[in-house]
Amino acid sequence: MKLDGKVALVTGGGQGLGEGIAKKLAEAGCNIAVADINKENAEKVAEDIRAMGRKAIAVEVDVTDWDQVQNMVKETDDKLGGLDIAVNNAGVISIKSVEELTEADWDHVLNVNAKGVFLCAKAEIPYLKKQEWGRIINTASSAGKSGFPDLAHYSASKFAVIGFTNALAKELGKTKITVNAICPGIIGTQMWYGDKGLAAEWKGEDETIEQSWQRNQETLIPQGEAQTPEDMGDLAVYFATAPHVTGQAVAVDGGMTL
Repeated sequence: MKLDGKVALVTGGGQGLGEGIAKKLAEAGCNIAVADINKENAEKVAEDIRAMGRKAIAVEVDVTDWDQVQNMVKETDDKLGGLDIAVNNAGVISIKSVEELTEADWDHVLNVNAKGVFLCAKAEIPYLKKQEWGRIINTASSAGKSGFPDLAHYSASKFAVIGFTNALAKELGKTKITVNAICPGIIGTQMWYGDKGLAAEWKGEDETIEQSWQRNQETLIPQGEAQTPEDMGDLAVYFATAPHVTGQAVAVDGGMTL
Protein backbone atom coordinates (compact mmCIF):
# COMPACT_ATOMS: atom_id res chain seq x y z
CA MET A 1 0.00 0.00 0.00
CA LYS A 2 1.27 3.47 -0.90
CA LEU A 3 0.24 4.99 2.41
CA ASP A 4 0.20 1.98 4.71
CA GLY A 5 -0.31 3.01 8.33
CA LYS A 6 -0.74 6.72 7.67
CA VAL A 7 -3.58 8.50 9.49
CA ALA A 8 -5.92 10.64 7.42
CA LEU A 9 -8.61 13.01 8.68
CA VAL A 10 -11.40 13.86 6.22
CA THR A 11 -13.95 16.55 7.05
CA GLY A 12 -17.30 16.30 5.34
CA GLY A 13 -16.45 12.61 5.12
CA GLY A 14 -19.95 11.31 5.78
CA GLN A 15 -21.15 11.46 2.19
CA GLY A 16 -20.40 12.61 -1.34
CA LEU A 17 -16.88 13.78 -2.14
CA GLY A 18 -15.65 13.24 1.39
CA GLU A 19 -16.80 9.64 1.41
CA GLY A 20 -15.11 8.97 -1.92
CA ILE A 21 -11.87 10.56 -0.73
CA ALA A 22 -11.91 8.74 2.61
CA LYS A 23 -12.42 5.34 0.98
CA LYS A 24 -9.72 5.88 -1.65
CA LEU A 25 -7.24 6.86 1.06
CA ALA A 26 -8.26 3.74 3.00
CA GLU A 27 -7.66 1.63 -0.12
CA ALA A 28 -4.17 3.16 -0.30
CA GLY A 29 -3.46 2.01 3.27
CA CYS A 30 -4.62 4.84 5.54
CA ASN A 31 -6.51 4.64 8.79
CA ILE A 32 -9.28 7.24 8.66
CA ALA A 33 -11.00 9.74 10.93
CA VAL A 34 -14.32 10.47 9.24
CA ALA A 35 -15.46 13.88 10.47
CA ASP A 36 -18.87 15.29 9.64
CA ILE A 37 -21.55 17.50 11.14
CA ASN A 38 -23.82 14.45 10.78
CA LYS A 39 -22.38 11.82 13.14
CA GLU A 40 -24.67 9.08 11.82
CA ASN A 41 -23.40 9.51 8.26
CA ALA A 42 -19.80 9.59 9.50
CA GLU A 43 -20.27 6.36 11.41
CA LYS A 44 -21.68 4.57 8.34
CA VAL A 45 -18.61 5.51 6.31
CA ALA A 46 -16.32 4.54 9.18
CA GLU A 47 -18.02 1.13 9.33
CA ASP A 48 -17.40 0.62 5.61
CA ILE A 49 -13.73 1.51 6.08
CA ARG A 50 -13.35 -0.85 9.01
CA ALA A 51 -14.82 -3.57 6.78
CA MET A 52 -11.91 -2.87 4.41
CA GLY A 53 -9.51 -3.84 7.20
CA ARG A 54 -8.53 -0.31 8.21
CA LYS A 55 -8.99 1.48 11.50
CA ALA A 56 -11.64 4.20 11.35
CA ILE A 57 -13.42 6.50 13.76
CA ALA A 58 -16.38 8.84 13.32
CA VAL A 59 -16.12 12.36 14.72
CA GLU A 60 -18.93 14.90 14.89
CA VAL A 61 -17.73 18.42 14.07
CA ASP A 62 -18.91 21.83 12.99
CA VAL A 63 -15.88 23.16 11.12
CA THR A 64 -16.85 26.77 11.86
CA ASP A 65 -16.40 26.20 15.60
CA TRP A 66 -12.77 26.50 16.76
CA ASP A 67 -13.24 24.44 19.91
CA GLN A 68 -14.89 21.60 18.00
CA VAL A 69 -12.19 21.68 15.34
CA GLN A 70 -9.43 21.44 17.95
CA ASN A 71 -11.23 18.56 19.65
CA MET A 72 -11.61 16.77 16.28
CA VAL A 73 -7.89 16.86 15.61
CA LYS A 74 -7.02 15.83 19.17
CA GLU A 75 -9.47 12.91 19.03
CA THR A 76 -7.89 11.77 15.75
CA ASP A 77 -4.44 11.88 17.33
CA ASP A 78 -5.57 10.19 20.54
CA LYS A 79 -7.52 7.34 18.92
CA LEU A 80 -5.52 6.69 15.74
CA GLY A 81 -2.05 7.55 16.97
CA GLY A 82 -1.21 10.68 15.02
CA LEU A 83 -2.16 12.75 12.00
CA ASP A 84 -0.41 12.57 8.64
CA ILE A 85 -2.95 13.63 6.01
CA ALA A 86 -5.60 16.30 6.57
CA VAL A 87 -8.35 16.62 3.97
CA ASN A 88 -10.35 19.79 4.60
CA ASN A 89 -13.35 18.96 2.48
CA ALA A 90 -16.49 20.08 4.35
CA GLY A 91 -18.53 22.49 2.25
CA VAL A 92 -21.97 23.90 1.55
CA ILE A 93 -23.67 25.60 -1.36
CA SER A 94 -26.75 27.69 -2.03
CA ILE A 95 -28.04 29.05 -5.32
CA LYS A 96 -29.04 32.71 -5.41
CA SER A 97 -28.27 35.79 -7.45
CA VAL A 98 -26.32 38.57 -5.76
CA GLU A 99 -29.54 40.60 -5.60
CA GLU A 100 -31.27 37.76 -3.78
CA LEU A 101 -28.40 36.94 -1.42
CA THR A 102 -28.80 37.93 2.20
CA GLU A 103 -25.94 38.70 4.54
CA ALA A 104 -26.76 35.47 6.36
CA ASP A 105 -26.51 33.48 3.10
CA TRP A 106 -23.10 34.97 2.39
CA ASP A 107 -21.82 34.39 5.92
CA HIS A 108 -22.97 30.77 6.03
CA VAL A 109 -21.23 29.75 2.79
CA LEU A 110 -18.05 31.71 3.49
CA ASN A 111 -17.89 30.50 7.09
CA VAL A 112 -18.09 26.81 6.19
CA ASN A 113 -16.14 26.81 2.93
CA ALA A 114 -13.39 29.31 3.68
CA LYS A 115 -13.24 29.89 7.43
CA GLY A 116 -13.70 26.16 8.02
CA VAL A 117 -10.64 25.35 5.89
CA PHE A 118 -8.62 27.96 7.77
CA LEU A 119 -9.65 26.71 11.22
CA CYS A 120 -8.98 23.09 10.31
CA ALA A 121 -5.55 23.84 8.86
CA LYS A 122 -4.64 25.97 11.87
CA ALA A 123 -5.50 23.10 14.21
CA GLU A 124 -3.82 20.44 12.06
CA ILE A 125 -0.45 22.09 11.43
CA PRO A 126 1.07 21.50 14.92
CA TYR A 127 0.25 17.78 14.69
CA LEU A 128 1.72 17.50 11.19
CA LYS A 129 4.86 19.33 12.30
CA LYS A 130 5.20 16.87 15.17
CA GLN A 131 5.25 14.05 12.60
CA GLU A 132 7.83 16.00 10.55
CA TRP A 133 5.81 15.01 7.48
CA GLY A 134 2.34 15.94 6.36
CA ARG A 135 -0.19 16.59 3.67
CA ILE A 136 -2.95 19.20 3.73
CA ILE A 137 -5.50 18.74 0.96
CA ASN A 138 -8.26 21.33 0.66
CA THR A 139 -11.39 20.97 -1.43
CA ALA A 140 -11.91 24.00 -3.64
CA SER A 141 -13.93 23.88 -6.88
CA SER A 142 -13.87 24.67 -10.56
CA ALA A 143 -16.04 27.57 -9.36
CA GLY A 144 -12.89 28.75 -7.59
CA LYS A 145 -11.21 29.17 -10.96
CA SER A 146 -14.14 30.56 -12.98
CA GLY A 147 -17.24 32.27 -11.60
CA PHE A 148 -20.75 30.99 -12.25
CA PRO A 149 -24.02 32.96 -12.21
CA ASP A 150 -26.09 32.57 -9.05
CA LEU A 151 -22.99 31.20 -7.29
CA ALA A 152 -21.05 34.41 -6.58
CA HIS A 153 -20.83 33.67 -2.87
CA TYR A 154 -19.85 30.04 -3.47
CA SER A 155 -17.26 31.08 -6.06
CA ALA A 156 -15.88 33.68 -3.66
CA SER A 157 -15.45 31.03 -0.98
CA LYS A 158 -13.66 28.65 -3.33
CA PHE A 159 -11.40 31.34 -4.82
CA ALA A 160 -10.49 32.03 -1.17
CA VAL A 161 -9.59 28.37 -0.61
CA ILE A 162 -7.27 28.39 -3.63
CA GLY A 163 -5.51 31.56 -2.47
CA PHE A 164 -5.22 30.22 1.07
CA THR A 165 -3.81 26.94 -0.21
CA ASN A 166 -1.14 28.68 -2.27
CA ALA A 167 -0.08 30.99 0.56
CA LEU A 168 0.02 28.21 3.16
CA ALA A 169 2.13 26.03 0.87
CA LYS A 170 4.72 28.80 0.81
CA GLU A 171 4.61 29.20 4.59
CA LEU A 172 5.20 25.47 5.09
CA GLY A 173 7.61 24.98 2.21
CA LYS A 174 10.58 23.92 4.37
CA THR A 175 8.64 21.59 6.66
CA LYS A 176 7.95 18.54 4.45
CA ILE A 177 4.26 19.45 4.69
CA THR A 178 2.66 19.97 1.28
CA VAL A 179 -0.58 21.90 0.74
CA ASN A 180 -2.75 21.42 -2.34
CA ALA A 181 -6.34 21.83 -3.45
CA ILE A 182 -8.74 19.62 -5.37
CA CYS A 183 -11.08 21.49 -7.74
CA PRO A 184 -14.05 19.25 -8.60
CA GLY A 185 -16.30 20.02 -11.54
CA ILE A 186 -19.75 18.44 -11.89
CA ILE A 187 -20.46 15.45 -9.67
CA GLY A 188 -23.77 13.71 -9.00
CA THR A 189 -23.85 14.49 -5.28
CA GLN A 190 -26.54 16.48 -3.47
CA MET A 191 -24.98 19.77 -4.59
CA TRP A 192 -25.81 18.92 -8.20
CA TYR A 193 -28.25 16.07 -8.35
CA GLY A 194 -30.84 16.60 -5.64
CA ASP A 195 -34.18 18.34 -5.16
CA LYS A 196 -32.40 21.58 -4.25
CA GLY A 197 -29.28 21.03 -6.33
CA LEU A 198 -28.00 22.89 -9.35
CA ALA A 199 -29.66 20.54 -11.84
CA ALA A 200 -33.03 21.31 -10.24
CA GLU A 201 -32.41 25.04 -10.05
CA TRP A 202 -31.11 25.31 -13.61
CA LYS A 203 -33.65 23.09 -15.37
CA GLY A 204 -35.68 24.44 -18.24
CA GLU A 205 -39.41 24.99 -18.04
CA ASP A 206 -40.26 21.60 -19.55
CA GLU A 207 -37.26 19.67 -18.25
CA THR A 208 -37.04 17.07 -15.53
CA ILE A 209 -34.13 17.15 -13.10
CA GLU A 210 -32.63 14.16 -14.93
CA GLN A 211 -32.87 15.96 -18.29
CA SER A 212 -31.28 19.07 -16.80
CA TRP A 213 -28.53 16.95 -15.26
CA GLN A 214 -27.76 15.36 -18.63
CA ARG A 215 -27.90 18.68 -20.51
CA ASN A 216 -25.56 20.42 -18.06
CA GLN A 217 -23.02 17.62 -18.40
CA GLU A 218 -23.16 17.80 -22.19
CA THR A 219 -22.98 21.59 -22.44
CA LEU A 220 -20.59 22.49 -19.62
CA ILE A 221 -18.07 19.63 -19.77
CA PRO A 222 -15.94 19.11 -22.89
CA GLN A 223 -15.77 15.39 -22.12
CA GLY A 224 -19.56 15.37 -21.82
CA GLU A 225 -19.78 13.35 -18.63
CA ALA A 226 -19.70 14.03 -14.91
CA GLN A 227 -16.88 13.17 -12.56
CA THR A 228 -17.16 10.98 -9.48
CA PRO A 229 -16.20 11.20 -5.80
CA GLU A 230 -13.72 8.41 -6.51
CA ASP A 231 -11.98 10.64 -9.10
CA MET A 232 -11.37 13.15 -6.32
CA GLY A 233 -10.10 10.36 -4.09
CA ASP A 234 -7.58 9.37 -6.74
CA LEU A 235 -6.21 12.93 -6.79
CA ALA A 236 -6.09 13.00 -2.99
CA VAL A 237 -3.98 9.82 -3.02
CA TYR A 238 -1.70 11.40 -5.61
CA PHE A 239 -1.24 14.54 -3.52
CA ALA A 240 -0.58 12.38 -0.45
CA THR A 241 2.20 10.50 -2.23
CA ALA A 242 3.80 13.36 -4.20
CA PRO A 243 6.61 14.95 -2.16
CA HIS A 244 7.36 17.82 -4.54
CA VAL A 245 3.84 18.94 -5.51
CA THR A 246 2.64 21.82 -3.37
CA GLY A 247 0.63 25.01 -3.71
CA GLN A 248 -1.40 23.60 -6.58
CA ALA A 249 -5.13 23.76 -7.31
CA VAL A 250 -5.84 20.91 -9.70
CA ALA A 251 -9.16 20.70 -11.53
CA VAL A 252 -10.78 17.31 -12.02
CA ASP A 253 -13.61 18.62 -14.16
CA GLY A 254 -13.53 16.99 -17.58
CA GLY A 255 -12.07 20.13 -19.11
CA MET A 256 -14.60 22.69 -17.81
CA THR A 257 -11.89 25.17 -16.87
CA LEU A 258 -9.66 24.72 -19.91
